[in-house]
Amino acid sequence: MLDIGCGWGGLARYLHKVSGAHVTGITLSEEQLKYARAEAVRQGLTGVDYQLIDYRQMTGQFDRIVSVGMFEHVGLPHYQPFFDTVERLLATDGVALLQSIARADGPGATDPWTAKYIFPGGYSPALSQIVPAVERAWLWITDIEVLRLHYAYTLKAWYDRCAVQEDAITALYDARFYRMWMFYLAAAWCAFANDGHMNVQIQMTKRRDALPPSRDYMRDVEKGLPGGAP
Repeated sequence: MLDIGCGWGGLARYLHKVSGAHVTGITLSEEQLKYARAEAVRQGLTGVDYQLIDYRQMTGQFDRIVSVGMFEHVGLPHYQPFFDTVERLLATDGVALLQSIARADGPGATDPWTAKYIFPGGYSPALSQIVPAVERAWLWITDIEVLRLHYAYTLKAWYDRCAVQEDAITALYDARFYRMWMFYLAAAWCAFANDGHMNVQIQMTKRRDALPPSRDYMRDVEKGLPGGAP
């Protein structure tokens, strides 16, 4: 399994634990790489490895490819190379899953404040901007799930927890950072609760018959996973 944009490595470790699959996580952050490798060693996980590499330079074939929370930083001009790379790295009967913040109200632009202070170069795309690149990469879209409110709930929880920890956060950084971060969480919370922002999960394969014809198998598998569907 390949985790593109693995962050601090938590998803790769979880996927290895619940499936037994060997998971390779890749990142461009040396700090994330250092932490992820150390945590894998601390937990005694030999089936997880992390690499500092651009996804476009990756080689090999993977039965599963996942990318969560990274696509927002790919940039519109690079969507085609991204999905072309997924197609190249995915095994013939493999499955890929992309999760990204997206827009339900069509193409837009990142507001100047967020672009300057929170996500320089970041952009949340509309499905109409993602799907054409998937089609040109000759990948089957086998499932799309729109998470309409999930991230609004998450952002509200983050906001509430940060409010409780104001003194600790201010001591760790400063009051200016705390105000900036709370403003970001509040604005993002409102965007997901009231505006056009959403999260989307897109499942892709090379073959139309790589997965069962009904999506019931997803719920059946989730029932047996830690934190899965009740």
